Amino acid sequence: MSRTVYVNGNWYPEEDARVSVFDRGFLMADGVYEVTSVLDSGLIDFQRHCKRLARSLSELDIPNPHTMEEWTALHEEIRRRNGLTEGLIYLQVTRGAEDRDFAWSDDLVPTVVLFTQAKGLLDNPAAQRGLTIKTIDDLRWLRRDIKTVQLLYPSMGKMMARQAGADDAWMVEEGLVTEGTSNNAYIIKSEKIITRQLSPRILPGITRLAVLALADETGMSVEERPFSVAEAQAADEAFLTSATAFVMPVVEIDGVKIGSGTPGPLVNRLRALYIERARQHGVES
Repeated sequence: MSRTVYVNGNWYPEEDARVSVFDRGFLMADGVYEVTSVLDSGLIDFQRHCKRLARSLSELDIPNPHTMEEWTALHEEIRRRNGLTEGLIYLQVTRGAEDRDFAWSDDLVPTVVLFTQAKGLLDNPAAQRGLTIKTIDDLRWLRRDIKTVQLLYPSMGKMMARQAGADDAWMVEEGLVTEGTSNNAYIIKSEKIITRQLSPRILPGITRLAVLALADETGMSVEERPFSVAEAQAADEAFLTSATAFVMPVVEIDGVKIGSGTPGPLVNRLRALYIERARQHGVES
């Protein structure tokens, strides 16, 4: 059955949804996006996604086309129209459309697109077996804290991992892990969670924020600092977080098994805590 897609104030069957060939998101990757998970028909961490969206737009001088309340209503409506109970809602805002030029006009009207993806988030086999990781050089631009649609290199990274027989890639800069292709990266050593501190070098992950808060609530120690690939390979456990993966164990990096080579107890506990909180309260509350 065709999905219903939202484009610039109107609802369309997916096969009829269109944006201009002159849209700067298409021509210049001039836009931002957010992905909100839906679990038991509820929007997970939605207010935090909206706040990050507002920040990304502000950093690029793109006007925010909607208030928090309007964004909420749009997400609830597209969820309802598509009968989505578990999966994702993708939101993209670009600067808008006009004849191609590097500089843009001050009066452009942003392009807004939303669509849903039905997807099983809870029963993910990878959570039982763990992920294998290939490390790659981090060759992205230096404002990774803005969630832009410039996803070519992360996409190439996922393909490099696949071609090497791994599940995903972690990016490395100056000998230190920055983050995954679409996720934040963590290791655990002596029951301490270690993850890179927030800066323009990494995306301020919404799931990252929620998981670190849960760790603090439950008495788990957290140290925010960079770590090397060798340190990660010598860790007791490793994992990644994202809106789509929640908390996902990592069991191998560049062919070296992490700990026992199976998902560890602390990662499994964090995943269970996150899912429990998400189902009860949507995490934020």
